[in-house]
Amino acid sequence: MSENTFDCIVVGSGNAGSCAAHSAVESGCTRVLIVEKGPKEWVGGNGFFTAGAHRTVHGGLADLLPLVQNAPSDAAATIDMEPYTAEQFAGDIMRLGDGRSDPGLVQAVVDRSRDAVQWLADRVGVPFTFSFNRQAYLVNGRQKFWGGMVLSVEDGGKGLIAAHQRALEREGAETWFDTPAVSLIYDGESVKGVEVLRGGQPVRIYAPAVVLACGGYEASPKLREQNLGTDWVRAKVRGTPYNTGDGLSLASAVGAKLYGDFASCHSTCWDFNAPSDRGDRELSNQFTKSGYPLGVMVNANGQRFVDEGADFRNYTYAKFGRAILGQPGGFAFQIWDKRVLDWLRKEEYGDDVVEKIRAESAEELGDKLVERGLEDRDAFVLTLASYNDAVRTFREENPDKQWDPAVKDGLSTQSSRTSLELPKSNWALPIDEAPFLAVKVTCGITFTFGGLAIDPNTAAVISAQSSRPINGLFCTGELVGGLFYGNYPGGSGLTAGAVFGIAAGREAARLAKEQMSS
Repeated sequence: MSENTFDCIVVGSGNAGSCAAHSAVESGCTRVLIVEKGPKEWVGGNGFFTAGAHRTVHGGLADLLPLVQNAPSDAAATIDMEPYTAEQFAGDIMRLGDGRSDPGLVQAVVDRSRDAVQWLADRVGVPFTFSFNRQAYLVNGRQKFWGGMVLSVEDGGKGLIAAHQRALEREGAETWFDTPAVSLIYDGESVKGVEVLRGGQPVRIYAPAVVLACGGYEASPKLREQNLGTDWVRAKVRGTPYNTGDGLSLASAVGAKLYGDFASCHSTCWDFNAPSDRGDRELSNQFTKSGYPLGVMVNANGQRFVDEGADFRNYTYAKFGRAILGQPGGFAFQIWDKRVLDWLRKEEYGDDVVEKIRAESAEELGDKLVERGLEDRDAFVLTLASYNDAVRTFREENPDKQWDPAVKDGLSTQSSRTSLELPKSNWALPIDEAPFLAVKVTCGITFTFGGLAIDPNTAAVISAQSSRPINGLFCTGELVGGLFYGNYPGGSGLTAGAVFGIAAGREAARLAKEQMSS
């Protein structure tokens, strides 16, 4: 069995693992190795499939303008962007997690978020942009940002991972592809390295620090069924097919503490016709279907099943996939009419991206949906009619309220005369003006919330027996447990991966220096 020695070993080539590698080099490591289970053409893990959204505390437009590449002075003059405070960020995570999120982890992510995105720009060269296409609406000539999250990356996750790869090459970090980690080298007190398979042969790699950044178990049907339930076998994998729970098994074998919400995950409205067991490297995040706040969603029985206007999209999309999966057949239809078609994002709803079902009336649309799985055409027509009646009645009673997708406008289905059992709380417009449009969606699973317990300051993995850090073992990215429960605010995942990746790399360098001096 061959052996190798490095200062730091990172398991996983995604955003979080790359951040750990950069930080390790920056902090003094001279030999850093990333081992990646997948082939080179699958570099980047789930980060590659994101929109590149990074949620961060910020002081408003002036604070972030120096960070972005797509807001020249003339464009900046038309932007409305409120500051996003630490209290708001922490409150959003805790609110969406029903107060269950680990306060220490939340505070670490929130308090270090602004420094992390600055570091990504300065150290890594991530080309940040304002997310005009996803997080702002053009209203009365003004770009109005909403939902607290404003930063993206040029070319989304593809651009993010490309920036990481360029930086890793500059830094001289090595990456071994097609190299699954099979066990940690552990002497009972410290993790000393990793045993991997390289070219099908076992190889022992030694280092004073190992950073696990290899994601959750969302690509394993067996573990999805075991932890999330039988319905989850049919969920579509949004990203890499290589996140099959390896980090959990590696860490559990050395006594790591499992932590967090193993019963839920990040899941979203996903194109029904997308691949089932992996993302598409070309279309990637374009399979997301996030236009539901502008219309309604109905199941195979022709019934609505969620409040599409309960909150801004980036506070609901990560849980609505689960809601769709629970419907008959595990699918739904998103429905709009002429009023809002121009507001749908072209990246998600372009003619070359999604199958569109068009009709000139609700009845004709129902007929066409029957061909695609709708089981009760009459119930569907009645659902739209009842919804439209409720919207019109509300507007008759509230003539001063104006539709505005950039704020919670209060345009509802609930009035003194007519109220639906399931409301639409905001952005409720009638759906009665031809042409009508529908798309078929299902559940896309992004990442799982249960993972490993870590120290919020150092990202060290915690021992289940001693409740103390396991020396030499760190964790970042989607493998961290305890941060998200049930739901999460969009853009938090990449930021958290950077925050804990930076910490893990810094601690890896400290251990490497201690070993050299001993």
